[in-house]
Amino acid sequence: MSTEYPLPLTSRLARFHSIATPFLFILLGVIYASWAARIPAIRDALQLSPSQLGIVLLGGGFGAVGSFPLAAWMVNKFGGRRAAWYSGLGLILVLPSLALAPSMVWLAIVAIALGAASGCFDVAINAIGTAHEKAAGRSTMSLLHAWFSLGAVCGALLGSAMAGFAITPLMHFSIASLLLLLPLYIAYQALPPDQIVHAESKAMFAVAHGPLVALGIIGFCGAVAEGSIADWSGVFMKDEMGAHDGVAPLAYAGFAALMLLARMVCDRLKDRFGARRVVASGALFAAFGIFVAIAALNIPLTIIGFAFAGAGFAAVFPFVFSAAGRHGSTALAAVATFSYSGGLIGPPVVGFLAQGWGMQVAVGLIGVMAIAIAIAASRARWLE
Repeated sequence: MSTEYPLPLTSRLARFHSIATPFLFILLGVIYASWAARIPAIRDALQLSPSQLGIVLLGGGFGAVGSFPLAAWMVNKFGGRRAAWYSGLGLILVLPSLALAPSMVWLAIVAIALGAASGCFDVAINAIGTAHEKAAGRSTMSLLHAWFSLGAVCGALLGSAMAGFAITPLMHFSIASLLLLLPLYIAYQALPPDQIVHAESKAMFAVAHGPLVALGIIGFCGAVAEGSIADWSGVFMKDEMGAHDGVAPLAYAGFAALMLLARMVCDRLKDRFGARRVVASGALFAAFGIFVAIAALNIPLTIIGFAFAGAGFAAVFPFVFSAAGRHGSTALAAVATFSYSGGLIGPPVVGFLAQGWGMQVAVGLIGVMAIAIAIAASRARWLE
């Protein structure tokens, strides 16, 4: 009679290897969209003006941009797997704290922490994604970013449901964090041990230079666009369209949903037409979507406009990060720093424009950024 022993935990977790990396992208999307979906409710609870909300969002941008030297150090020191585990824990712990902030100042401080954790996590999972792409020998980054969009869709729809049932942001964020904690641990354990190759340069911070600048400009404009839509589309829906709290997040849900669908085919389009043409033409389509949205004819058309923008912006970050990642984690962090400076600047600028000129003019800035992406992408040789 033979005795069968249960497989060790690590062996059982190895079965999840193929879905571990996609889940990390999903997790970031869920947290990102959960916060975005409840911005109108938190704004109303603290009675923030557009400019005050812009300052809060500026804090999130500072946290993200300031974290990239730390992110590069973490990836070089520990590898993408452990860096993702550490920063992922930070994300899960910080999310509920956003709903506990008693004032604008405290909300901005927590937003800085959220931005720092998300910045480190973003660089870590993109480093994992770049290694995955190299191992596959083909373009896979867009598909990985599609999983982020799937998480964003789920997070936005969950936020819409929670708001529709009058569930508080604190309860919403706490539930989301608890649900994500165990899968994060499983994904961390399922990933193979990091093959750490320390960079020859000991610099913890790098500034995008030479051909990397073009990638950084595209990423900068993309971050302005995506960050502004995430942070302000719900406010636009509520203030300009009179949408209910349960309906307002659907603008971002539509944006993320079409971005998801587009990212599922972007890798094949890149192989056929080249990254430059895909990004440039997509950005022009995104500009069209934004101008449809700000026409504010009715709620369905506004949601459709934001959704078109999501499809148009789908290729920006996967292809920019893929191109930068081929030159190492320091180059990736340098381009990420340049790129996410747009996330630092864009949302507060939209807030200040909304304060002085109205939401339609402010959101129209995103359409201008889309046109800038199309121009820069057509000239960025390193994007291929």
